[in-house]
Amino acid sequence: MLVAGVDDAGRGCVIGPLVIAGVLMEEDNISKLVQLGVKDSKCLSPRRREILAVEIRRIARRFSVIKLPPKDIDRVVQAGRKLHKLNRLEAQSMAKIIELLKPDIAYVDASDVLEERYKQHILELLPFKVEIVSEHKADMKYPIVSAASIIAKTERDKKIAELKEKYGDFGCGYPSDSKTVDFLQLCLEEFGEYPDCVRKSWKTAKRFKNEKDSCQTELI
Repeated sequence: MLVAGVDDAGRGCVIGPLVIAGVLMEEDNISKLVQLGVKDSKCLSPRRREILAVEIRRIARRFSVIKLPPKDIDRVVQAGRKLHKLNRLEAQSMAKIIELLKPDIAYVDASDVLEERYKQHILELLPFKVEIVSEHKADMKYPIVSAASIIAKTERDKKIAELKEKYGDFGCGYPSDSKTVDFLQLCLEEFGEYPDCVRKSWKTAKRFKNEKDSCQTELI
């Protein structure tokens, strides 16, 4: 039996892409992931993730990665309710990965608060029958999803490193990071707008932009 795991990285960040990754393995080989020490990427150091990512690619039958840039996320989010639209976008991307990998069963980390609804969103987009197991924290429960989380996180880390070479150190890219907040405000002060690496539809980014525009209006 062919088993796939699918997970994301960077869902809540205001800078950088949302990365979706899938890993496909024969069911009998999943024990190799456990032997390697594969676990949820958030529980591993960056260096350990990089080492495991190489090993996962080596033993996996196939893997696939989709990177959703900020402009694509903004376009979807601005068209309606943020979480609802973002969930559908993730479901579409996971469906594409599952279609590529063609597993008999796929374990996915559910982004929707309703696990079954998320599962149905994926199933309705697939052109073939496949069993979907949609659960919260699947990356902590199933090694195959942990493997996907590691691939997704390392791919996102690579992109963040590239962006830092271009823009300087903006922290981790999440609104809770003071470096990220400082970067957003500095962009507006110096250029009056955000670069393409920023999700302009995010609440933090919108608030700073509105505050900046309000100040300019008052000065006119």
